[in-house]
Formats: sequence, structure tokens, C-alpha cells
Amino acid sequence: MDVKIEQSWKNVLHNEFEKDYFKKLTDFVRNEYLSGKTVYPEPKNIFNAFNLCPLSNVKVVIIGQDPYHEPGQAHGLCFSVQSGVDLPPSLINIYKEIESDIGRKSITNGDLTDWAKQGVLLLNSTLTVQAHIAASHSGKGWETFTDSVIKTVAQNRKNVVYMLWGSFAQKKAEFVNDAENLILKSAHPSPLSAYRGFFGNHHFSRANEYLVKTGQTPINW
Repeated sequence: MDVKIEQSWKNVLHNEFEKDYFKKLTDFVRNEYLSGKTVYPEPKNIFNAFNLCPLSNVKVVIIGQDPYHEPGQAHGLCFSVQSGVDLPPSLINIYKEIESDIGRKSITNGDLTDWAKQGVLLLNSTLTVQAHIAASHSGKGWETFTDSVIKTVAQNRKNVVYMLWGSFAQKKAEFVNDAENLILKSAHPSPLSAYRGFFGNHHFSRANEYLVKTGQTPINW
């Protein structure tokens, strides 16, 4: 199956694209777009996280759950929204922690493309969603695919920082060798949980300290 995704990812995931579950997933997603329903992100942006961050560039992995499901938000990067769109609450809290952790002043642009280009894989567990209906494409196969992606990163890259926010993301730690990578866990940045350990987690400074210690360039958060 010819999937339009950055070549290094295509090379390591080609077996995944031939599996029955992925073919069924592809049929489902295609039919959702063709049915007249509004689906996010735009088809060209479904694999944006991969296209902006080739496998050999991956230094940090941040795992989200579901794309944003309101107009103009989702563009294939977890927690990120397109330029000019109001910042979602979780991203506001991420920026608050960055400011308190490393001193970078308030950021008004919610587009995290620059992070991705620096080596941050901004991976949602589910890569598409129907407008206004959270988790509407969960359980269709995306989770199997993105779990395989995390395993692939763990097998092919060492000295990667995994930022696992909330219980959903933290389950992915089982795929990663913590002796060869840095696993950072905390509460989710959602307003419902940020005060239970996301604020003050110092993940951004800790990530950069680890990257420097392992001979890598830190991220300009």
C-alpha cells in the first residue's frame, strides 16, 4: 500500500502498511472524508508529525490522544494548532510550564511546527477525528499503528526523551527501554489535571539537560 509519508518512516513502517488492520483503517478513514462529514485534520496533514520529523531526527517524543475537533485547529501535531487560532487550554498550560521552567515569556502562536523540525515527534495516538466529536475515530486501528510507531522509535533510536503526560500516555512507557532513554512522566496539562503535577514538572529543562549530556542539540522550546 502506498502511503504518503516521509521516506525514512515509510522504510521502517512498510510492513505495517500491508497489514489487514491498516487496510481496514485506510478504508474507514477514506470513507469518512468522502461521506461528506467534516474530518480533521485535512488529509494532507494526517502524517504531518512524521513529515516534519524524520526518524533520524527524533530526539523527543510527546504523545497526545486525539486531534482537536473544532475548525482550524488540528494539523497533524499533538497539542498544536494552526497559526491565528486561539490557544487551547492544554497548550496554554504547556506554555505556562515552559515560562516557569526555562523563563521563556508567553507565546501567543500555537503552531508547534518549529518543535517538530527540531526533532520533537508530536504524536497523537489517533490521527483523525470527526468534527465536534471527540474520540470518534478511536478504536478503528490508529492506536495499533501509533503503538507500532513508538516501538519503532524505541528500536531504532537511543537517548530519546519521552514526555508522557497523563495515564494514557504513560502506558506507552512499556515499549521503551528506560536504561537507554529518558522517560519523563507527569499529570496531563489539561486544566482538569495540570495542578496535580504537570505544573512544576520541569520536563522542558530536564529534556534539554539530557540532550546536552548525550551530545545532542537542546530544543528551543
